[in-house]
Amino acid sequence: MWPAMCGRFLNRLPPAETARLFATKNVAPNYPARFNIAPTDPVLAVRFNAKTGERSLDALRWGLVPYWAKDLSIGARLINARAETLATVPAFRDAFERRRCLIPASGFYEWRKDGRTRTPYAIVPADEPLFAFAGLWENWRDSSAGADAPWLRSCTIVTAEPNALLAPIHERMPAILPREAWAQWLGEAHADAAALQALLTPYPAERMRLYPVAPRVNSVKNDDPSLIEPLLAEGGVRV
Repeated sequence: MWPAMCGRFLNRLPPAETARLFATKNVAPNYPARFNIAPTDPVLAVRFNAKTGERSLDALRWGLVPYWAKDLSIGARLINARAETLATVPAFRDAFERRRCLIPASGFYEWRKDGRTRTPYAIVPADEPLFAFAGLWENWRDSSAGADAPWLRSCTIVTAEPNALLAPIHERMPAILPREAWAQWLGEAHADAAALQALLTPYPAERMRLYPVAPRVNSVKNDDPSLIEPLLAEGGVRV
């Protein structure tokens, strides 16, 4: 049984730099560098507002809560959405049609399972400051709390087939979009469902680096820059 994917990632760029790279109108405030983002944590997301014609950078809760959900608990199970079934799964199909986003990431983690041993790996961009994960977002409000209940905005990361680099470790990987695909995915340029699905292909392996890291990343309590340092092999040599 494969573990969840993508289940941990990092974003170490300042929000102002992220906003510049994605050409958003605003800068999401008070978002520190994160090296071990976990489900239900706030994550930065780029969205497009068709009414204003502008992109925004906002903090959303990771774990999509459909508008029809009775409570928040479903979000913890909807941190990922399979690219192949976005248009058919009830939890995702409306967001796929109307509410797509990009989720900036400085990298992500995956674990290679070898018997009872699980070795964590960091996967980071080889030639760009950030990955742009394809994502979906939703609005939700607790109907039992009355008309004045605040809106919760949540998101999920779309996953696709792995490239040659990730295939030995996991059967899935985040769907990472190149810059030229951003406008279509965000809804700035017209694209039907088939064209959007065609964007969700494995990211080129040569544009990524993969290396083992220390098991400190296993605990969500650890969140510091040392988590992405390459693991030291015997003799103190970085692998």
